[in-house]
Amino acid sequence: MPNRLWHQCLEVLRDEFPAQQFNTWLRPLQSDHRESEGQLMLFAPNRFVMDWVNQKYLGRIEEVLKDLNGGQAPRVHMSVGSAPREHTPVNRSVVQPELKSSQRTHSDDNPQGVTEEEHNVAATAPTSMASRSRQTNGQRRDVQVEGDIKHQSFLNETFTFDTFVEGKSNQLARAASMQVAENPGGAYNPLFLYGGVGLGKTHLMHAIGNEIVRRNPRAKVAYLRSERFVADMVKALQLNAINEFKRYYRSVDALLIDDIQFFA
Repeated sequence: MPNRLWHQCLEVLRDEFPAQQFNTWLRPLQSDHRESEGQLMLFAPNRFVMDWVNQKYLGRIEEVLKDLNGGQAPRVHMSVGSAPREHTPVNRSVVQPELKSSQRTHSDDNPQGVTEEEHNVAATAPTSMASRSRQTNGQRRDVQVEGDIKHQSFLNETFTFDTFVEGKSNQLARAASMQVAENPGGAYNPLFLYGGVGLGKTHLMHAIGNEIVRRNPRAKVAYLRSERFVADMVKALQLNAINEFKRYYRSVDALLIDDIQFFA
């Protein structure tokens, strides 16, 4: 079975992580194991889940796959969508005598089952963010359940204060942006840039982020458009993961949201 390796990996991860986290982030993933290419494709239901799994669980997934596959882990790639189904019947009403209901196994590819798991996520209190000790292959190991979050900035490195064309229409905005970059979280917090099209608002936002990172390479800066922010929040609500959504965006040093007028 092409997805056997992934289902074995899920069984290991099920024992390591709390049920709510497993059902929210790992269980909905669908797989396509391309053995000839040495590649395992994982499909997430939306971009928010894909980003979260990439940042929080992908490292452990690769470790488990390597252990299960004799030290040779397939390359793991993630995408948004559904795994291709090679044996999907064209007509569900067609009876297949050779396949009985008792012959169906837990490893059958069943997107409906995944949907039920997502809707049956236990509404329990948020789990502890600390490391938990789990039993794996007879040995104790520390599993970081909710450790440091890795942020992807999406900054355009060519948009800096040096490349910004300054004029009378944007002098004040540039000066305020420089103050924010030099003292993030202190000066002009929050800073709202308003103006017409083509005056450099987006350029200044990227320049702020790039300057913060230049001064502090360890700074966590996130740039995104308002549509992405709203979409992430809606998906987090649907997946009962609003606490993780809040923690993700509150943990940044600078949150830069473009076209914020669409919040209205």
